[in-house]
Amino acid sequence: MAEDFQKMDEKDDLYAINRDIVEDVLKAVEADSQSDLLAIFQDLHEADIADILEQITPEDRRRVMRLWGEHVDGEVLTELEEGVRDDIMEDTPDEILAEAVKDLDTDDVVYLVEDLEPPQQEKLLESLDDADRIAVEQSLSHEEDTAGRLMQREMVVAPQHWTVGDAIDYMRSATDLPQDFYDVIVVNPAMHPVGTVPLGKLMGAAREVFLSELMNPDFHAIPVDTPDEDVAYIFNQYHMVSAPVVDHNGRLVGVITIDDAMEILEDEAEEDMKRLAGVGDEELSSSVRETAKLRFPWLAVNLVSSITAAFVISRFSDAINSMVALAVLMPIVASMGGNAGTQTLTVTVRALATRDLTSANALRIIGREMAVGLVNGLAFAVLVGGIGYFWFGNPMLGVVLGLAMIGNMFVAALAGILVPMGLEKLGADPALASGAFVTTMTDIVGFFTFLGLATLILL
Repeated sequence: MAEDFQKMDEKDDLYAINRDIVEDVLKAVEADSQSDLLAIFQDLHEADIADILEQITPEDRRRVMRLWGEHVDGEVLTELEEGVRDDIMEDTPDEILAEAVKDLDTDDVVYLVEDLEPPQQEKLLESLDDADRIAVEQSLSHEEDTAGRLMQREMVVAPQHWTVGDAIDYMRSATDLPQDFYDVIVVNPAMHPVGTVPLGKLMGAAREVFLSELMNPDFHAIPVDTPDEDVAYIFNQYHMVSAPVVDHNGRLVGVITIDDAMEILEDEAEEDMKRLAGVGDEELSSSVRETAKLRFPWLAVNLVSSITAAFVISRFSDAINSMVALAVLMPIVASMGGNAGTQTLTVTVRALATRDLTSANALRIIGREMAVGLVNGLAFAVLVGGIGYFWFGNPMLGVVLGLAMIGNMFVAALAGILVPMGLEKLGADPALASGAFVTTMTDIVGFFTFLGLATLILL
């Protein structure tokens, strides 16, 4: 049992790949010992092997793949982050790739080959059995990021007149069952799904019971052209583990399972997080050049925002020269507004992604955020107003600082919810540019309010 945990140190997180295993892999490569490498990989999950490949340098990765050779596991390729996967598939000989993918489910094969250049894609498809090749080609004919690309063709289908015994006998004798499945899909003679029978329910019923008596007729069939983010939402909303996919005529063409849906949910959440932070589709394995190229546009947008805020400040240069305290205190107002706006923005973008923020509750949520901004603005107005008074001994300076704080926190809350909602109405990704807009607004409003009030009241 202790050997099962050899990849974990006492100080390591549970299931984290530790340095010793990575070093053992590199030692096996250095010694050119394929047997040692295979022995290490034999005790590891495919996801752990993928983690190792992602953590080592590109040169070491190429050496590992060359030594692994004809034993390359296609399941490992499906676990890799996109950049590493593309590099490996580009460098690996076609005959090795063909051997690695031939036993994968069709959805995994589609995932691996959809971004390959046509010549390499064709060679891999030629290595598949005729039935698998046709299934993969049909999946590739659907639009990217839709249920048609996400689904797998391997599924367990049964007619309505079958009994539990018929279904069990069929599954025991079949040689092409999917590796993982959760439901038996019941269809009518036209191949339209009419219900699903969970495996647990099937195995607990008597052999003579008809599937039509056990099936759940209240299931969710997913049209083949449904966007993958909608697929993930349906799975999450209705707590599903699998769902049949139907074509435009309602005929069964595939099935989507929970692992694929959860992967889409994870990708969507990661994408929103990166865009809110002003980061492109970079990965830890991305090169310096790629990372810098992806981050540059967002930094350029921030530069424009900063220049705009600087222009606002320049309009009050005389006031700042007359009272140096203004220069000391004005970043507080802008910074607090930016943080408040980011808080509201993050919650709003996530609520839009999960469909929790809709036209039905939009006004109520907007009102709540306005109230939150006002309450926090009043609380921090008292706090920073007192700081301004005791710091510089000027009570009116504290009043100006407090009023500016109230105004900017209120605007920040309003911008944090209205900007992403507005972008979504326009058909844009609410996470894409919301951060830049909200930051610009809070900076401009913060500086303008504070310096403008100071000019009117103090000077």
